[in-house]
Amino acid sequence: MMKLSRTSKLGTYSWSLQALETCPGSVGENGELVPACSGCYATGGTYHFPDVKKVRAENKAEWKNANFEQDFIFALKKQSHFRWFDSGDMYSIELAEKMYNIMVATPGTKHWLPTRMYKFKKFHDILNKMKALPNVMVRYSSDEIDGTYTKGLHGSTILPSAEYADSDTHICNAPNNSGKCGTCRACYDKSIDVIGYLAHGAKMKKVIRINQI
Repeated sequence: MMKLSRTSKLGTYSWSLQALETCPGSVGENGELVPACSGCYATGGTYHFPDVKKVRAENKAEWKNANFEQDFIFALKKQSHFRWFDSGDMYSIELAEKMYNIMVATPGTKHWLPTRMYKFKKFHDILNKMKALPNVMVRYSSDEIDGTYTKGLHGSTILPSAEYADSDTHICNAPNNSGKCGTCRACYDKSIDVIGYLAHGAKMKKVIRINQI
């Protein structure tokens, strides 16, 4: 049975894996976690609960099953929007190919995929195929926590505060809505190039203080 998650913040369903463990893009050239991943929200809080960890571990095993795609397509049948990876990333080419097949088979569902797998050449072809689909928004995550990003590459960045956003960055409105997305679906919108997420959570704020931003 497909285990989709529905968080109070998103208001839509998502499917996730273990943070960092399935995130090879979280490690920089120096062998350490990049700033954005050093303060990852999915490495603390409720993500440490046994039942939350259990579902993510089961997801990691179950995507390899022969009926994974069919079950996923059925689960998305009535979903208008869907987020991939509230935590984790598509660390495997085989997983990425199955995700693509699911996206193609669910044209009535808008998919949002945040990822750092663009750092690896072997993922470029499948990511480009995903990006070409009209119902899919792939957002490459910046590694920085000071609002900076590479134009034409990154689709999201982290902001210490709203003042760090440039004129091309759409600032996430969740902090003004009790930390929830509500009816906002900007992350799924192909016309919005870059989303700026205001730093939240004690862990991320600590990383920002350490980096003196």
